[in-house]
Amino acid sequence: MPELPEVETTRRGLLPLVGHVVSSVTIRHPRLRWPIPNHLPQTLPAMTLNGLRRRAKYLLCDFSGETGAGILLLHLGMSGRIQLLDDAYPAEKHDHFDVVFAGGQVLRLRDPRRFGAVLWLDGAEADHPLLASLGPEPLEDGFHAKYLRQALANKSLAIKNAIMDGHVVVGVGNIYASESLFRSRIHPETPANQLSLKQCEKLVAEIKLTLNEALNAGGSSLRDFFGTNGLPGYFQQSYFVYARTDEPCLVCGHPIKTMRLGQRSTFFCAHCQKARVKS
Repeated sequence: MPELPEVETTRRGLLPLVGHVVSSVTIRHPRLRWPIPNHLPQTLPAMTLNGLRRRAKYLLCDFSGETGAGILLLHLGMSGRIQLLDDAYPAEKHDHFDVVFAGGQVLRLRDPRRFGAVLWLDGAEADHPLLASLGPEPLEDGFHAKYLRQALANKSLAIKNAIMDGHVVVGVGNIYASESLFRSRIHPETPANQLSLKQCEKLVAEIKLTLNEALNAGGSSLRDFFGTNGLPGYFQQSYFVYARTDEPCLVCGHPIKTMRLGQRSTFFCAHCQKARVKS
């Protein structure tokens, strides 16, 4: 599943569209996670794309025109990707949604598994049920050690599951949770409320560092993710633990282990990330 670095990489790749006017919209297959609003081919044409933002793993496209304004919310789901193409580029089997701009460029959503989303927000996004209860952005100042320790104070679940909870902090998916915990030398099963303030300081720092390094690498490409230009990210070349089961740890040489936490594969080094006894 595309995580925060991949979604942010996509957002940056779409920035050339800002300031351009929509000429047409095509819905080929409306049944994604939720149905694509059928009014978009009438609503969006003649509107201008004023800005592109990201909230968690959602892209927020701000549109306005003489007839009104709104936000196009996009989510890549499990296997989706958004491409920036010439409008003459032929659509393929899993290309479900196009926004064509007057300059001849098209924003195209491809989603083989159809877990993505295309929604229209008439009001402020803060009131939308998908966004209203989200935690802070991990790369912004509101995510810091004191906040994290307070947010974890009443949570006895495993720390890996806690930092993947979008109510605690957004955008830290499976890959970057495993990597950040390794860099912090924290075992993924450690009860969240047992982390000290010092450990929270280290974890916050490593989450920020890991995500920024992934952004600089254009994200990770394992199966489905490619940037808007069709090129893969390459952060997977820097993984310490993720998807490296039985390979030697790059720090100590012991084999990387795998277990299931919250129905997700979790990768760690049992030597570098000492298990903590649950109280």
